[in-house]
Amino acid sequence: MESISKYILGAFSTTALTFAGYQLILAFFNVYFHPLRGFPGPKFAAASRLPYLYLSISGQLPLAIKELHDKYGDVIRIAPNELTYREPSAWKYIYRHRKHTAKPLVKDPYFYDLPPNGAATITYSNEADHSRQRRLLSHAFSDKALREQEVLIRSYVDLLISKLREITTAGNSGVKIDLVRWYNYTTFDMIGDLTFGESFGCLEDNRYHPWVSLIFDTVRVLPYLSAIKYFPMVSLLIRIAMPKRFKQSSADHFEFSAAKLGRRLESKAQHADFMSHILKPNDKFSMTRAEMDANASVLIFAGSETTATLLSGCTFYLLKNPVAYGRLTQDIRSLKAEELTFAKLEKLSFLHAILQESLRMYTPVPIGLPRLVPDGGATISGHFVPAGTILSVNQWSAYRAATNFAEPDHFWPERWLENCDEKFLCDRKTALQPFSTGPRNCLGKNLAYAEMRLILAKLLWHYDLELCPETVNWADQKVFILWEKHPPLVKLKPVLH
Repeated sequence: MESISKYILGAFSTTALTFAGYQLILAFFNVYFHPLRGFPGPKFAAASRLPYLYLSISGQLPLAIKELHDKYGDVIRIAPNELTYREPSAWKYIYRHRKHTAKPLVKDPYFYDLPPNGAATITYSNEADHSRQRRLLSHAFSDKALREQEVLIRSYVDLLISKLREITTAGNSGVKIDLVRWYNYTTFDMIGDLTFGESFGCLEDNRYHPWVSLIFDTVRVLPYLSAIKYFPMVSLLIRIAMPKRFKQSSADHFEFSAAKLGRRLESKAQHADFMSHILKPNDKFSMTRAEMDANASVLIFAGSETTATLLSGCTFYLLKNPVAYGRLTQDIRSLKAEELTFAKLEKLSFLHAILQESLRMYTPVPIGLPRLVPDGGATISGHFVPAGTILSVNQWSAYRAATNFAEPDHFWPERWLENCDEKFLCDRKTALQPFSTGPRNCLGKNLAYAEMRLILAKLLWHYDLELCPETVNWADQKVFILWEKHPPLVKLKPVLH
């Protein structure tokens, strides 16, 4: 037994020493001989992927990258084979269609992953599968579909107001509310009904459905899975370090989604939802059941948490700026209750400016969405980049850069108005691309804007809002792909009309 223990210990020691030695040799090569050695950035980032993964797992990555951009400039090397940009022109070079003779930049397989069933999804697939699936899904997000969905979406926003009214009826001087929770309840219930023909019941029950809680854990596991891909030799140690509840979250989330989709397909729901568009007979384009399972999981996540996140950040910054808050409430309360419609709210320029500035100050996905340079390399913003390099525009860095926006750390919705102040005339507004750009941009952009406008308008029409003192530093958060949000305690006081 003792000899076996010594053998295991010796094997482990040998493996560890071999790994350490290999990393040292590789680090030396990366710093002094790698094709990216000429790009600016700290040597520790050029040497190894380990600092990047540590910052990612600890929730500090986009914040640290911004500091590096502020120090080194518009393009920096953040890992041995990875560059990140903050200048607006990089969006078109990295994410949009390239000339017909040039190969496209594909999504980085170390960041994106196939679902447990291995089926292609709208977020991760080859060009042919993506084009086919996008054609099918685009009908679910068309202007016509949005008009059809308005009644359903409004019913959930009205339910939100009704539930808040139940809470605030007992409060005389204002009731403290965790709006992150209520925003999540609303967006998850809406996207559940739009995807599966039934909600999660969060608003009715005033609690998260178990599946919704599971989705949050699924996001938290992504940095660990990325680390395992980069360092398979130490995957066991990474899995040990991973919090227990994260280990099954991704698979469980997928199974819940597939089961719920199965019930939707059997129910033959009458009202128009996403699946009704996908299931329409089509000789040229269709989805397999495996693809439907995979995409349903994507739709639930993409269409809920990010919208609630933006609304949470918007509320925080709006309430910290009384002038903007006063102007917006005046615009909204000048309308009659029945005028709070998609079409009417879309015309409120200051409401749109508030959302744009909120997307800049607190973008729901503050990281970069990585792409891989194909064989033959690519010229990005005037610099040649060799094949195999990972590229992205880091959204947090781009949106908070003084080279892109005047007073970048201040909430100025006025910068998005047509007749803005002179100091905002040089803003490089094309830097803001929260829904990405190019052929793989977010299909749900118009739906997201419509939901955000309606939820915010209804809330401000019915209530006066006040930020609680203990929430003053709410925006100081960690990032695990998405923001790790604290409850933003807000006082609600009903408005008499």
